[in-house]
Amino acid sequence: MATITQPSTISQPLVIPDILPLEAGDRLSRDEFERRYDAMPHLRKAELIEGVVYMQAALRHDQHGSPHADMMAWLGYYRAFTPGVESSDNSSVRLDLDNMPQPDASLFIKLPGIGQSKVDEDGYISGAPELVVEISASSASFDLHDKMNAYRRNGVKEYMVWRVLEEEIDWFVLKGGEFVQLEADDSNSFKSEVFPGLWLDRKAMIQRDLATVLQHLQTGIDSGEHAEFVKRLESKEQ
Repeated sequence: MATITQPSTISQPLVIPDILPLEAGDRLSRDEFERRYDAMPHLRKAELIEGVVYMQAALRHDQHGSPHADMMAWLGYYRAFTPGVESSDNSSVRLDLDNMPQPDASLFIKLPGIGQSKVDEDGYISGAPELVVEISASSASFDLHDKMNAYRRNGVKEYMVWRVLEEEIDWFVLKGGEFVQLEADDSNSFKSEVFPGLWLDRKAMIQRDLATVLQHLQTGIDSGEHAEFVKRLESKEQ
């Protein structure tokens, strides 16, 4: 008579990893968020906003990748002519115990006594950059809601959101503890109140005319206000 072997009904023990993976919607402290994020080197972008984890879906070229590249070109060009100023692309920022965003772009003064943020020994930006930029699909994005509130509360001086699908750029300036919308001048240009000479041709950027954007920025860099700003920065570097 043949012997029939019954399948084992003994369940395997559940293996719990030493460090749990990040999941969208997790409510974590910043320290725990960092611990889990560091343990997931394959993860490209995750943010902690008001204690909640957000994880970004795949990004499209037209709606994000290409405008992001143009924005970085504009910031990088300004940095090239402004010593003591750093631009950063998609870097995590330690804002406070409940917030560690990963803004699309930022510009900050990397000089003690002038700048309000620094780069920690482990490479993370700590403190609020002077300027933060986000590339968003529309005004429904949390970039203009919870994240904006976290930036405001932590003292980001200027905040820009490019609403790509709505073909609009919002530039906010922190005044009296609130973000106030910066108005474009008669030539449809934004002029930073924190970084002298950082001029943005709003229409050209929206139309993806990078050559005109950089030509207009060069005019700002050639201004007397930018020259005085550079002198002040250079005096602090010595």
